[in-house]
Amino acid sequence: MSDWAVFSRLLFREIGTGFLLLAGVVRLVAADVPVSGSPAPEPAHPPSLPLWTGVVPGSEGKQAEKEQVAYKTWQDINYISVTNVHRPTLTPYLPSKAKATGAGVIIAPGGGHTNLAIDTEGYNVAAWLADHGIAAFVLKYRLAKAPGSTYAVEREPVADAQRALRLVRGHAAEWNLNPDAIGVLGFSAGGEVVARTAMAAAEGTSDADDPVDRLSARPSFQALIYPGNARVITPEAGTPPAFLVTASDDRTVPTQTVVDLYSRLHAANVPAELHVFASGGHGFGLGTYKPMPAIAWPSLFITWLGDRGFITRH
Repeated sequence: MSDWAVFSRLLFREIGTGFLLLAGVVRLVAADVPVSGSPAPEPAHPPSLPLWTGVVPGSEGKQAEKEQVAYKTWQDINYISVTNVHRPTLTPYLPSKAKATGAGVIIAPGGGHTNLAIDTEGYNVAAWLADHGIAAFVLKYRLAKAPGSTYAVEREPVADAQRALRLVRGHAAEWNLNPDAIGVLGFSAGGEVVARTAMAAAEGTSDADDPVDRLSARPSFQALIYPGNARVITPEAGTPPAFLVTASDDRTVPTQTVVDLYSRLHAANVPAELHVFASGGHGFGLGTYKPMPAIAWPSLFITWLGDRGFITRH
């Protein structure tokens, strides 16, 4: 065999080995990439509190059903989805005493009322707010448009948000909160839940058997981040102050519906602030997964809380 033949054989053998190794790496990488719809672990988070310790009103007969957690991809956003919520919970993210401002906010993730984007519009946002002195509480609320759901948007999800407000107010002293500075913040479908909760603005029942139900469920403020179904929101005088965020290129919740909501708030003499960003689309959460103007909204929200007098300690 010639020297050239020996060299060629060795060369092709090395190239072939390289392709095999490369193929193995590709298979390994592909195996590590979450597949949309596949089971996912719950992201790490502080211990959650049940909103009700016994049977949840409106969920009778469903208590044994387990939540389902999966990887999801929507447009170019990867997130962890929670469905099958029948035992709603609240997950507290508390700032250190050195950072605590006295303000607290209950976060309602979006997901079209079929699932909850629990990380990108829940835990991640809560962690950021807590790091900036705002106590944050992620709400797992019941889903009105999930397949086979017996819930209604204006009923069970709102009841969950109201119960969460009462529960947080009941822990205000323990969690270094001003009970008059506890509001709600919602993304997309969660924004609709928040707005409906603000419209309901239920006070406590003084003679309720459950002490939690004696506390007010009126939010001190509301933050509506690209809120879904904005057309049905009809504010009245006395509605809690509102902070609104949208992006001009949002094709899921038309920007004009949020602008019109701001106009209705203004006409009802409800203090409101609106931010329309040039880009961001829909579902951007904190806005940190890619560069976009909408990344500014969390800092603007904290500035607004201070301007409205909800931040009392630094």
